Amino acid sequence: MADVLDFQRKREAAPEPLWREELGRTLRATREDRGDRLVDVAERAGVSPQYLSEVERGRKEPSSEMIAAITGALGVELPDLLINIAGHVQRNRPAARPSGPVLLAA
Repeated sequence: MADVLDFQRKREAAPEPLWREELGRTLRATREDRGDRLVDVAERAGVSPQYLSEVERGRKEPSSEMIAAITGALGVELPDLLINIAGHVQRNRPAARPSGPVLLAA
């Protein structure tokens, strides 16, 4: 009979955040900081409240046109939004990158 080898698994670092999740968090925080209601921003952006909610929750990955419409409705410049997201990702990135092959699912 063969011996059973005990492989200890390394604790994996938290996965890097997805772009759509960071975008959604930032858009929601911006909207809430300004005291805007979701339905009002959605109307100004020309999207449904359901769609904007899904974007804010990181469920939808909006096109550049949709991002422009939403940021316009919030009165935010795109470069400011990107700097905000980049800063958040930088502050919260995992300590170490994974070693070895990395598989990405579509």
